[in-house]
Amino acid sequence: MQLRIGVIGHVEHITLGRVTALPGPGDIAHLESPRCLPGGGGGIAFFQLIKGPAQVHLFTAFGDDDAAAFVEAAVAGSGAVIHATKRPVAHTRDVVMIDPLGERTIVVVGEPLHPRASDSLPWDLLAELDAVYFTAQDPALLVRAREARLLIATARRQPSIAASGVRLDAVIGSRSDPRESSERADYAVPPDAVVMTEGAQGGGVETEAGTTGFSSPQSEVIGGAYGAGDSFAGAFVYYLASGCDAATAASRAAPHGAAVVAGLDPITSQTRLT
Repeated sequence: MQLRIGVIGHVEHITLGRVTALPGPGDIAHLESPRCLPGGGGGIAFFQLIKGPAQVHLFTAFGDDDAAAFVEAAVAGSGAVIHATKRPVAHTRDVVMIDPLGERTIVVVGEPLHPRASDSLPWDLLAELDAVYFTAQDPALLVRAREARLLIATARRQPSIAASGVRLDAVIGSRSDPRESSERADYAVPPDAVVMTEGAQGGGVETEAGTTGFSSPQSEVIGGAYGAGDSFAGAFVYYLASGCDAATAASRAAPHGAAVVAGLDPITSQTRLT
């Protein structure tokens, strides 16, 4: 039977390019090889998930400007099932600067647009899904998402997780990001697994039984790091929903994260889920 996986969260309008150096006070930075794409934590994970055999449902929010139209057209052409609400505001834009070492610096223009439990979207579908990946902010919506067989959230939403009081099957974050770095003990209701990536070193999966490390394939940073962690997250959700335990899911997801640094555009660099 075909897996059904949901993504709840933001998809932003991204302008991405290289810079010779990050700008200092008073400097002007010129983006080289610029391109526009739909991204953000929810968007990159979503595009990774559609590169596989699962039926994917995206629950999101769009603004009312040209940036929103660009993002809406991109996700509509993905073949996934899109459930979106409209807001009378400018859609969130990001400017992503990739430095010569491949590291990314992001400037977010406006607040990310997330769906909320009060939106008129088909939330009853959540109970029919095999897994949901949550990058939104509404604790009440996280409670609704718990109706899915598996619920995974980004560690960046720790305040929402705490406010919801729900148990998560997994939380995913980056050990190098202070907004995400966490352990099971940091959560009032400990997740079944806390997955922390550590870049080229791989990462670790902490469960009640202890911590298991996983490695990452060595990949030359030809492009940039933008989207690598979110691609890992999307792949992890798929493999966990497929029946893998958390440590195995992380090991299988690692090559998908590593693949992204080989190109500048994370969506075109993503690899197929099997």
